[in-house]
Amino acid sequence: MNDVNKTWFAPQLYIKNGVKNIDFYKNAFGAIELRQWMNDDGSYHVAELSIEGAMFHLHEEKPGAGQFSPERIDGTTTLIGLFVKDVDAVMNKAIAAGASVISPAQSYDYGYRQGEIKDPFGHHWMIEMKI
Repeated sequence: MNDVNKTWFAPQLYIKNGVKNIDFYKNAFGAIELRQWMNDDGSYHVAELSIEGAMFHLHEEKPGAGQFSPERIDGTTTLIGLFVKDVDAVMNKAIAAGASVISPAQSYDYGYRQGEIKDPFGHHWMIEMKI
């Protein structure tokens, strides 16, 4: 877990209200659910997850505050970069878990191998590694 004396990013990804299953992140990226706050109907209000020590949150939408899931707006304003040891293996695992391919993995002359996916909640992920 991150040291409280250091600065780090912990993005909050918005999901539609009523989501009861977030297994995609566990199955695709090996995320660990650290804790959660559930609604009375068993849906997630907030989930705190970690991918190899990098923490992020899933939070149900707050339309009154202008915080929407990508599904609601049929798009996204954020691309989440996830650096991994093996782009192809992680992309294949994510696709098997329910992601769709935006752009297949390929190596670029600027020294990265990258591919882009969309998770089942509409969030875009750039899976990447230095080569």
